[in-house]
Amino acid sequence: MTAETATAEQVQLEPAPPSLRSRVVTWARRLLLLAVVAGAGYYLVTRWDEVWATLRTVPWPSAVLSLTAVIAGILFGTLSWQTIVDDLGPPIGRTRGAQIFLVSQLGKYVPGAVWAYVLQMELGKKAGVGRARMFVGSLVQLGVSIVASLALGVLALPVLLDEVQGAVWLYLVLPFGLATLHPRVMTWGVNLVLRVLRKAPLDHPLHWSTIIRTLIFSMLSYTLFGTHLWLLATADGSPQVNVLLLCVGAIAMGLTAGLFFFILPSGAGVRDLLVALALAPAVGPAAGAAFAVASRAMFTVADVTTAGAAAVVAKVHERRK
Repeated sequence: MTAETATAEQVQLEPAPPSLRSRVVTWARRLLLLAVVAGAGYYLVTRWDEVWATLRTVPWPSAVLSLTAVIAGILFGTLSWQTIVDDLGPPIGRTRGAQIFLVSQLGKYVPGAVWAYVLQMELGKKAGVGRARMFVGSLVQLGVSIVASLALGVLALPVLLDEVQGAVWLYLVLPFGLATLHPRVMTWGVNLVLRVLRKAPLDHPLHWSTIIRTLIFSMLSYTLFGTHLWLLATADGSPQVNVLLLCVGAIAMGLTAGLFFFILPSGAGVRDLLVALALAPAVGPAAGAAFAVASRAMFTVADVTTAGAAAVVAKVHERRK
């Protein structure tokens, strides 16, 4: 081997410097992540006095159990999303999937819920998962979760209709949503989105087992969120099953209603209003509003905690490889 040949091989082995586009995308991803963390932190700081005034009336065991229920609900939501994403291609792994989903969820604290999906696609791309697959997976999971939340929202609808008669419009989409859960309909919808994105269609139809597991995980997630609210609202009295059903239905409906006001950070105000109205007959208007605000703050703490834990676990997992 001549010196010229060795030098040529060495040049070929050296990695090419990142392009300008690659550097811009990397820095944009970092700035977006910083913005969403700042948005979550801003919410906690500006509402802390109000939240603390409510939480200090709740016994600490109930507060801890309530926060634990939120975290468990978020983790079941992660499983719901990953079930769909893994059916769209090679499994991405629980560790990597949790990092992508949980960190991207912080994007909802920036006005315009689109940032959560943008961050999700960028994190997925960094992990070697195509943006189209990330987008389609999230779109399907969102549709399934809306159907799950509307189904559970029936539990709170009688109470809410006394206060907000317009809430019934949410159920105009429930029959349509149930129909779209059929694998053939959902596969057709996914392929339509892929065609618009100029991507290849699915190489296999979505399976009943995938859709059913996604739906079950979503319903478990909302049920745990409702349990979190119930633990707060009944901390100073005897727990009642009817209040639990009301809390599950109220928070499920509130989360769905917040999706339609995507300009607001995490549907701020919309979910709180519905939760407060649903709780008012059980705990009074003032306490219902206070628990709604405290609930949102606990969700923020849980979102930041789970996102941070997932990011740390993913980093440790990478270093061990």
